Amino acid sequence: MELSQCFIFLSSIPFTSIMVSFILFVVSLFLMTFAHPSLSTNGCPKCGTMRVPYPLSTSENCGNPKYKLHCNTTTGLEFISAEQVYYTITSIDSKARRLVLRPPLIDQGTCQSSDLRVGGFRLEDDSPFNISSRNTVLLLNCSENILLSPLDCSSSSICRRFEEKESVCAGLLCCSFLKDASMTNHRIRVRVEGCSAYTSLVNLTPGALIDSWKFGIELQWVQPL
Repeated sequence: MELSQCFIFLSSIPFTSIMVSFILFVVSLFLMTFAHPSLSTNGCPKCGTMRVPYPLSTSENCGNPKYKLHCNTTTGLEFISAEQVYYTITSIDSKARRLVLRPPLIDQGTCQSSDLRVGGFRLEDDSPFNISSRNTVLLLNCSENILLSPLDCSSSSICRRFEEKESVCAGLLCCSFLKDASMTNHRIRVRVEGCSAYTSLVNLTPGALIDSWKFGIELQWVQPL
């Protein structure tokens, strides 16, 4: 069909029909993109110097709201626990779907974690995040009841090296364990009647030098549906 014939054909179509079809197309496109935030794959703006890749979200206008984080203009990107405690995010690996949180501070005088008042770190049961199996958790200032558990509370436990390195909680009972599938992946629990402080090491290799330890609580997230 020649160009002049195409023009004649289009001219024969009522202008109103063309406009209606165009409007319906635009509306359907809008609904697909914005009416279902989970389908939108736009990342959020940087928080300070840290990228916020999809599906992580710092506002209702970007990312997936189920993966909510908080951008603090002073301290940087933060993760909010189930108990509404804010933990600073130190790194994000979007390809591995992992992020690392700074562990809570430990008061040297009392050997208590700053989140002891809420029982430690906890995720909501339906959270898309979980505590990864690459965390070696050190429990500090423990009561003797902990000796009934299968945790490593021996004199050669990695927690003893931590006490020596940090000069904190020295001489008190401590234990360590590697987070694995047999344990809850939504909580690191501390309490006065058990262990009052904790910290965590990410991807610790046997025999690693203390200076190479990577302190943090590593979380993984599942892909959004």
